[in-house]
Amino acid sequence: MTVILVLLTFAIFLMIDYARGEKLAKQPVVRAAAKETAPRVVPALVAGFQVPENLRYHAGHTWALSESQDLIRVGMDDFASKLMGKIENIALPQRGRWVRQGQKIWTIFRDGKSVDMVSPIEGTVTDVNEAAAKNPDLARKDPYGEGWLLKVQAPDAKVNFRNLLGGELARLWTEASAMRLQKKIPVMATALAQDGGVAVDDLTAHMPDEDWAAVTKEFFLS
Repeated sequence: MTVILVLLTFAIFLMIDYARGEKLAKQPVVRAAAKETAPRVVPALVAGFQVPENLRYHAGHTWALSESQDLIRVGMDDFASKLMGKIENIALPQRGRWVRQGQKIWTIFRDGKSVDMVSPIEGTVTDVNEAAAKNPDLARKDPYGEGWLLKVQAPDAKVNFRNLLGGELARLWTEASAMRLQKKIPVMATALAQDGGVAVDDLTAHMPDEDWAAVTKEFFLS
């Protein structure tokens, strides 16, 4: 039932975003200029989590950033990195693999348990971040920078991006995710009081392994 509610909420967000996108489509000069260079990652704090304004987000807590017209860099978002906590290993796909939007794309391992995450974009994996594969802490501590995970050649990137969340919709979605998480982890409210309202690195540190696996799978839609 929870997953259904999440998907319904996501669908409503997409409808609003699509309507806004139709309006913005009437501004070709602005859109053309945006394609010249890949935008800088600019963090913004929402409910204790970093939500950069110029990324687009999948409801499974992965993100996408255009590096060129059809080359997309992807990774896990800050919410996912803090929910994951200490990661033992990240199993990334091989270069050349075709992945669909919303399909399981990499696997995270922690304390003998594992959880899959889904791709925010459809296309061919052209590169993987070997540094993050060797040192999973990169993905946890710097998910939008050195901790990126894949690059995907996405021929239908424009269409795929319409199915993702950005701007105000991404902020509302993050707030909703944080509220759901607080109900599952009451101590999270106290955790957010530290470091000026920034969520701590490992929100599930004291959660039993079985509960950690269930909670992460629920939020990551896997």
